[in-house]
Amino acid sequence: MDDDFGLYLVLTDPAAGYEACATAAVRGGVRYLQLRMKGAPRKAVLETALRIREITRGSDTLFIVNDDVGIARDVDADGVHLGQDDLPLPEARRLWPVQGKRFGLSTHDESQASAAAVIAPDYIGIGPVFPTPTKTMADPVVGLARMASIVSSSPVPAVAIGGIDAGNLAEVLRRGARNFCVVRAVNGRTEPERAIRELQAVWRREKISGQA
Repeated sequence: MDDDFGLYLVLTDPAAGYEACATAAVRGGVRYLQLRMKGAPRKAVLETALRIREITRGSDTLFIVNDDVGIARDVDADGVHLGQDDLPLPEARRLWPVQGKRFGLSTHDESQASAAAVIAPDYIGIGPVFPTPTKTMADPVVGLARMASIVSSSPVPAVAIGGIDAGNLAEVLRRGARNFCVVRAVNGRTEPERAIRELQAVWRREKISGQA
């Protein structure tokens, strides 16, 4: 699996709407697109997931469902992302034993990242790097130094997440992150495609600078 994919976009209450944001992600070449509708009725999540599946089908954008392996399986998503308190990753794989599906796992400190290495998810999330209001019960901030340490020691692709936007992305990338996840930086914008382009421009610039 390509472990240098850059932007990972989580869709949560997007100002432009779920379908418009998903379309922008596909047009912008976003590699990972996750649907996260915390607290929404399962029927609403399923209906939205089906629409996003149709938008992403056949594209280079991998569609990931947050938390619910059942919905991911029902809509034939490309994968599921699990939190520390969700269904254990080995059990999720047992329930959805389809070759090629991606299984991601959130981690919030060094011990969780080390434990993740044992069960080998396809990628891990690391964060929150910065304070973020997107979760009711926020995890303690990891910070740039600890994020850099976890990224460098992870045997699987790592995605920095939490409070990242176009203003601080360069600093995150300079600390060794190759992939990054945003929520508000795109969901809070009425022109998601422009927001995506701005983030990807920073990522590409830092990649070129790092190779110099």
